[in-house]
Amino acid sequence: MTSKSVDVLLVGAGAMSTTLGVLLKQLDPSLTIAMVERLDHVANESTDAMNNAGTGHAAYCELNYTSQNDDGSINTDKAFSINAAFETSLQFWSYLVEQGDLPEPHHFINNVPHESFVMGAENVEFLRKRFEALSAKPQFAEMEFSEDPEVLSQWMPLIMQNRAADEAVAATRMRYGADVNFGALARNMVNFLEKQDGFDLLLGHSVEEMSQYTEGDWRVELKNVETGQVEKIRTKFLFFGAGGGALPLLQMSGIPEGEGYGGFPVSGQWLVCKKPEIVEQHMAKVYGQAPIGAPPMSVPHLDSRVIDGERALLFGPFAGFTTKFLKQGSAMDMPLSMRLNNLKPIMQVGAKNMDLTRYLISEVMQSHGDRVDSLRRFFPDAKNEDWELSYAGQRVQIIKKNAEGEGKLEFGTEVISSADKTLAALLGASPGASTATPTMINVIERCFPERLATPEWQAKMKELVPSYGQSLIEDESLLRSVRKRTLSTLNLDQEYQA
Repeated sequence: MTSKSVDVLLVGAGAMSTTLGVLLKQLDPSLTIAMVERLDHVANESTDAMNNAGTGHAAYCELNYTSQNDDGSINTDKAFSINAAFETSLQFWSYLVEQGDLPEPHHFINNVPHESFVMGAENVEFLRKRFEALSAKPQFAEMEFSEDPEVLSQWMPLIMQNRAADEAVAATRMRYGADVNFGALARNMVNFLEKQDGFDLLLGHSVEEMSQYTEGDWRVELKNVETGQVEKIRTKFLFFGAGGGALPLLQMSGIPEGEGYGGFPVSGQWLVCKKPEIVEQHMAKVYGQAPIGAPPMSVPHLDSRVIDGERALLFGPFAGFTTKFLKQGSAMDMPLSMRLNNLKPIMQVGAKNMDLTRYLISEVMQSHGDRVDSLRRFFPDAKNEDWELSYAGQRVQIIKKNAEGEGKLEFGTEVISSADKTLAALLGASPGASTATPTMINVIERCFPERLATPEWQAKMKELVPSYGQSLIEDESLLRSVRKRTLSTLNLDQEYQA
């Protein structure tokens, strides 16, 4: 048995842990950091390119971020917030590229326009109202709207091929949308960390036990999954960025702030096409509207991807249900996560969401032909033989008590931290990796408040993220300045003029 002490222990080697590790190393290079990953590769679960949508979620095309109010108006609050969060991530990545800490942008991010597409007169009217509400503000001022079939044929040729001439359709477009290979991004962040003094990467290690010393430090017992060798690490700060695996770790910690939380796992599948003659006709991320009863991550989209230099088309995702919390997890993950303090909320959510359960079961039961039929609503000329099924990563939605003490299913993300600031965990899914930078800055604000208040950390944070402490929603000149820099540095729109 070996043992070591570090300042920070990160559990999970995906987008969240790698982002937090790089932020902390930039703020204080003297910090000692260890990263623990159960698998033998970095970013092999939800962060892997084929396990997520790869959309830089900026709310340009995702219709579920703009709900319609009872009076017919459009609620844009979430869209503006998510857009500002993604701009924060772009700033951090731009800084790392400029410093040579990340490679040339095309290795992890590429320009792919973000488009929304709807069918039917009622949905066309909704999209028009959404466009008017969003484009009135600087964040979305360059959004385009059209009902003209000729224009739409230029934006999305496959979708408009052989479509009925009298069908009411409309679309919006933001030309400088992004396709992000979050797996490549996380691996390159780890490459940076491994070049720094005081960083250890422990692949193929699982967390078996943990306990807290009287003085606040944590002792975490790890097991080498191949040899069975046990190693103990003492750490001043512990972070769980393990995707669906974060909930069991939070429960293992025993902190009272984690009581009452449960998890509802949702799996995903894609239809994938790699035929060049088809792939080359479509260069956009086109999002539609989710079926009634479907979870938000099931919004259908025909999606151009650039993964390790190779282009492909993905359609989906098709949701499903499994009791696994991770793609490479166990069917016992969900049953073993049930506790006396979360059983009632879990049962209440199950009873209230029977439509969702039935929807997930129906998705699982679909044949290949059924899935391609769904695709044909987007791409009328799609042929069964041109597409194959690929399994995406797991997403574990949060189950928690609402203000009335009843179980509620949440589709966002939530940071949970201990009162003594020695432990933090990230639960939930969408918008996920796209907002990793602001989410991890929030962890630092919660758990390192004294250090962050120092002039040194404040100055460095402003260097990493120039808009830090200011509002991109309210400050138009700041937004334009930030966006000009990030779009240029990351090569997201050569035509952009601020």
